Amino acid sequence: MIEFLVSGGPVMIPIGLASVVALAAFLERLVALRRGRVAPRGLARELVELLRQRRWGDALAACRKDDVAVSRLVETALLARGRPRAQIKERLEEVGRREAAELERMSQVLGTVAAVAPLLGLLGTVWGMILTFEVIQQQGVGVVSSLAGGISQALITTMAGLSVGIPALVAYRWVLARADDLVLELEDTALLALDLLSEEAGGAAAADADGASA
Repeated sequence: MIEFLVSGGPVMIPIGLASVVALAAFLERLVALRRGRVAPRGLARELVELLRQRRWGDALAACRKDDVAVSRLVETALLARGRPRAQIKERLEEVGRREAAELERMSQVLGTVAAVAPLLGLLGTVWGMILTFEVIQQQGVGVVSSLAGGISQALITTMAGLSVGIPALVAYRWVLARADDLVLELEDTALLALDLLSEEAGGAAAADADGASA
C-alpha cells in the first residue's frame, strides 16, 4: 500500500497532509458540536422556567454553573434586565453572532481541503502525463512498460485527490448543517428569554407609571 501511494509522486505529500488536516478538523468539530457542549436541552428548559418564575438570581447562578453557549446567551439577557427590549435584543445579537462564529470555526478548513484536494490530484495527473510524453519523445511508443509509470502516477494522484476531497466535502456540509441546527436552538432560547425579560421590564415600567400618577 505504501509503495502504491509513493508511486503517485511528490504531489501525494500535500494530498496526504490535506487528509490529516481535514480529519483533525472534523474530529474537533465532532466533539465541539455535541449538544451537551452547546445547548443542553435540560439546561435550556431549566433556564426558561427560572425566567418564567422571575427567579433572576437562580437563573444567573445556573448560567454561571455551566459555561456553554446557551447559558452565555441567557446570562447576557439577564445582565441587561431592566433595559428597553431593543437594547437587550442588540446585546443578544452581538453575543449570538460570536457564538455562531465559534460553532462554524474550522469549517472553512474542511471546505478548503474539499476544494484543494481534487486540484492537487489534477496537478499530479498533469505531472504524470508530462512524464509520459517525455518518455514518448525520448523512446517512442513502442515500449508500453516505459509509459506505464507516468500514466500510473497520473491516475493514482487523481484517485487520491478525489478520495480526500469527497469525504472532506461531506464533512464540511455536515458541520455547517449541524452548526445551523444549534444556532436555531440558541435563537429560540434567546427569543424566549428576550420575551420574558421584556414582559418583566414592561410590568415594572407600568408599575412606576401607576405610582407616579397616584
